[in-house]
Amino acid sequence: MNGKKILLVDDHPVVREGIRAIIQGSAGGQLVIVGETGKADAAFDLVEKHRPDLAIIDITLSGAENGISLTGRITDFFPGTRVLILSMYGGIDYVCRSLKAGAAGYLTKNSAHDELLNAINVIMRGGSYLDNKLSPDIVDFLKNHAAGGAGAGDPSYSLLSEREQQVFRMLADGEKVVEIGRTLNLSPKTVENHKTSIFKKLHFTRYFDLYRYAHRIGIIKPDV
Repeated sequence: MNGKKILLVDDHPVVREGIRAIIQGSAGGQLVIVGETGKADAAFDLVEKHRPDLAIIDITLSGAENGISLTGRITDFFPGTRVLILSMYGGIDYVCRSLKAGAAGYLTKNSAHDELLNAINVIMRGGSYLDNKLSPDIVDFLKNHAAGGAGAGDPSYSLLSEREQQVFRMLADGEKVVEIGRTLNLSPKTVENHKTSIFKKLHFTRYFDLYRYAHRIGIIKPDV
């Protein structure tokens, strides 16, 4: 097969269709899409079958596994396949966790078509790529948190369970309880229980406390 091989992993068929149209309309046959899916397990099987040069992966996928975990599995078992995360999430924590999992690049879904193609080309040549709008934030974050991921150096954050940390990050990113439950396959009641536990452990009385704390430990950066 001629051309570099690409796998599309996104749980929205319309999004996959859009990415496919951008690639096929601009690559001149140099990039070939060998498969697409919205499920992590199916994506891993497709990587094993086709050994694509690049997998473009969303963070939110159908099923229990998310795109960051899938990225770690792919880069561990198939190092020849590079990963570009393409997500609606722009929080610094998501970016840092994706890079830690082995992603070679990170773009938000509101990126221009030309930037997506540029990211693909840079990564295909062995480089790394960050969304132009995110790069200054990432540089600042890495300067202040060189020892680990977001919140790694804060003892209070470590009091939260892994699931509570996950819910905390999503709350800090502005997601609603119902949205979090849908993404994590949890009932709204379970998410509420996690939220209550988070507020109790970190002594929050209002959402503003959560956002302020998330900014202080580097999980989010305020818009103003």
